[in-house]
Amino acid sequence: MSVTDRPYQELHEQAADEAARRYEDSAAERERVEGRLAAGVRFPDSPDALAVRADRILDRGGLSPSAVVADIHREAMDLPDANERIIDLSNELQAWSFLPRGVRAGATVARITLRRDGRELPHGTGFLVSPRLMMTNHHVLPDENFARRCFAEFNAQVTADNQPDTVVRMELDPGTFFAADRRLDFALVAVAPTLDGPPPGEIFGWNRLSVQIGKLVLGEKVNIIGHPSGRLKEIALRDNAVLVRLDDFVHYTTDTEPGNSGSPVFNDQWEVVALHHSGVPKKDDQGRVLRKDGRPWQQGDGDDAIDWVANEGVRISSILKHLAGLDLDPGRRALLAEMGPDTGLDQAMTTAPALPTPTATATAPVPGVAAPSAPSAPSAPSAPVTVSPAESGTTARRPQVGLRARATAFGGRQHLVFLHGRDQQDNFPDVLRRSWTAGLNQGLTLASLPTLDPEDVWFPFYGTRLHALSSRESTAEPIGLDQLSAAAAAEVFAAQSPTGSYEQLLHEAAVRAGMPQNGPATTEGFGSGLVGVLHRPLSWLAAKSDLDEWTIATFLRDVDLYLGDSAVRQAVLDSVMETMPSSGELVLVTHSLGTVVGMDLLTRLPEGLDPVLLVTAGSPLGLDGVNERLLARGPHQPPRVRDWVNVWCPTDAVAIGCPLEDERWGKLTQLAVSNGRDRAHKMEEYLGHPKAAQEIRGALRA
Repeated sequence: MSVTDRPYQELHEQAADEAARRYEDSAAERERVEGRLAAGVRFPDSPDALAVRADRILDRGGLSPSAVVADIHREAMDLPDANERIIDLSNELQAWSFLPRGVRAGATVARITLRRDGRELPHGTGFLVSPRLMMTNHHVLPDENFARRCFAEFNAQVTADNQPDTVVRMELDPGTFFAADRRLDFALVAVAPTLDGPPPGEIFGWNRLSVQIGKLVLGEKVNIIGHPSGRLKEIALRDNAVLVRLDDFVHYTTDTEPGNSGSPVFNDQWEVVALHHSGVPKKDDQGRVLRKDGRPWQQGDGDDAIDWVANEGVRISSILKHLAGLDLDPGRRALLAEMGPDTGLDQAMTTAPALPTPTATATAPVPGVAAPSAPSAPSAPSAPVTVSPAESGTTARRPQVGLRARATAFGGRQHLVFLHGRDQQDNFPDVLRRSWTAGLNQGLTLASLPTLDPEDVWFPFYGTRLHALSSRESTAEPIGLDQLSAAAAAEVFAAQSPTGSYEQLLHEAAVRAGMPQNGPATTEGFGSGLVGVLHRPLSWLAAKSDLDEWTIATFLRDVDLYLGDSAVRQAVLDSVMETMPSSGELVLVTHSLGTVVGMDLLTRLPEGLDPVLLVTAGSPLGLDGVNERLLARGPHQPPRVRDWVNVWCPTDAVAIGCPLEDERWGKLTQLAVSNGRDRAHKMEEYLGHPKAAQEIRGALRA
């Protein structure tokens, strides 16, 4: 680096010192990995991590299907070997698209230049992560004032003919957005467009970051694009390997120089897996940094004289989780949301204030588990929709019954019915109806279609009855939630299962989500701290999705109870039928457990009620343990339904088994959507997608 400002230099040295400490602390793990690599193990990672990585490579088009079929089917392989081979193939066989996709990724990378004393000095690297936001290191942009002295240079590179390209300068705009963290060594700053021009991301593109795991395994290649020592853009291409993966950092052997601070670290599918932030300097027994000639390094020697032994990057998932926890005003939160749903920062759906617990009843317990005095377990998938504090004085006295639509809705001959899922016993149907309608209206607005009035929607409500029945059916001794893990609760639920099917349902969901059926589950959060046989499938489903283990365990418990206890099923269906139209055309929109209830409900509709559209969202119907226990056994065309739309999100663990591929389901529209992080299962999020909203509105004439 040419810049020698003391605050910057101290931060830079501090980052290198901390990287060296982590490198030393992880020596045992690195030696283990290097030993396995030397023994010929290409990817010395856990079987579960390899399975998730192979699955992501196939999902993201990292290999052509023909290449996989030709190689994997050439000889008999068990699943772990096949997963490793898929990753190996993705390293060996690069399609022609590898190069243009790399060019596209490289266009997002800019040189950050500092104005100082009338000079312009190359200072670091940054890369676009949204139409208007750029990411770099905290030690490159330590604060807003420093950022105001810098600007970004795009196209600071040579062309294919080795001629200098036309550099485009854009000013940084920290007043619009700036966030940074010293420990994770990242900074995120807005970039101002040129005068009357579009945002920089619309010109140069931007990297779609993802908080999900599966982007990298030990031993895999990575690529780095940046501006080493302030030079024109360069690339360190695949001559490297990941050695150690820590909670928030990753170590790799890549030929980078200090000017690469702030560079994106890509996998071979050009997904950003880390933010490069420091080399790891070699040190002697006294902790002194060494030069390449073995002598102690001193100030003034320059970074290029240091003997760098490895490099360290900050894991993108750790940065995204940090950003998700920031307390930001709506404008800055909206800028983060532009980074896309895979980041988990999409805040398009607003969250209402928390609902006070009704004074007439205690906090609802998990069936078979006593309510604790401490905060309760994580919320269930159909997370409560709450009311404003202004309503709190009357919430305890409001009835929890189903709601009918206005008689004039849709000409009185069409009926839009919303059918909710589980865990709604503490919510109020009018609030839920408004919230669902608000989600649908967002999707309709995006689709340029007329919006709806909540009063025109039917809202049957069975939440209170289901909860009362599930509590009555519990036979286990009460256990405080604060003393119970999700896996231990799952074992209680398995023991309470009316037909003994709970464990089977959980394992089927995990296997369908790609869980290997043999081999131990070890690192990366899979199966650590094993508690019983149900911990691993719960941990796997949570790692593969956007839902936590408690949510998954309790959701499957209520599905199993509904399907396994005829009295519970009958009571739920009776409760729904209390608030249903008796004639006309029916548009039935169902969610979660409500999709299972809805399929049963269709067998009991009066003759005068014609179901013209069925919408299932976030549905578990694809699981055999669910569909084989419906009233009409197995996959089947919903009776009398003219059109069926199944909408699902890949990170929604409740929708494992989607898309519904069994031909016995008949003709239906499969609609895959990307819901925001921590909202993968929320119905408001599903309804907010314009294609889903368009399907519903298209069935309604008025």
